[in-house]
Amino acid sequence: MTQVPSHRTHAPYRAFRLLLALCAPLALAACQTTGQDPQTSSLSSYAQMYGEIDDNGTVIKAIDVRKVDKRNLRQIVDYKTDERVGTIVVDPHARFLYLVMENGKAMRYGVGVAKSGLEYQGDADIARKASWPGWTPTPNMISREPERYKKWAGGMKGGIDNPLGARALYLYKGGRDTLYRIHGTNNPWSIGKSVSSGCIRLFNQDIIDLHKRVPNGARVVVLDKPDEINTPKEEEI
Repeated sequence: MTQVPSHRTHAPYRAFRLLLALCAPLALAACQTTGQDPQTSSLSSYAQMYGEIDDNGTVIKAIDVRKVDKRNLRQIVDYKTDERVGTIVVDPHARFLYLVMENGKAMRYGVGVAKSGLEYQGDADIARKASWPGWTPTPNMISREPERYKKWAGGMKGGIDNPLGARALYLYKGGRDTLYRIHGTNNPWSIGKSVSSGCIRLFNQDIIDLHKRVPNGARVVVLDKPDEINTPKEEEI
């Protein structure tokens, strides 16, 4: 003879089903919240990285990262080199600047580089660092484009409209100024292109980051040929 369960036997089971029904929407909501699109999440983090900066009263505008090739955005990458940690390596061919880190890594920044024939090659040291530096065109720049540069022969004070941007690192070799700089730019569209008069330019947000990371005396190497080992292939970016 089959025994019919009493109401007391059913009560805990009904309570469990009720609790499960109440929790199901919460579990679903949790899945919807944490299951973010990786690309959207990445863009969000980059948007914060390249957001507006109030730099002691001087406002640097945010960069719309949706309009920037991802290869030009600051990121930590694998990097093979014999250079010591803290060295800056510039690959003008791939338009990248690497700050060598520990454990086979580097911080990679997209850069704008010199027009053909105006490049600096070889090694140097950072002998000076400056915030919102003044700028004076070199005699060669004035000679090449007098209509553009002659009016600034006496110098331009630092500021948001200054071609050197928010920060500058001054490259010296053998104790002498090479007249080359690693600096910011007020023309973010130029990153990843060959447009400068010889210097290496970064987004203002990136030069501020690099300026904080490197001390005076840091070694800089500007490659004279493409870096076939570390330059990523298009499908890897």
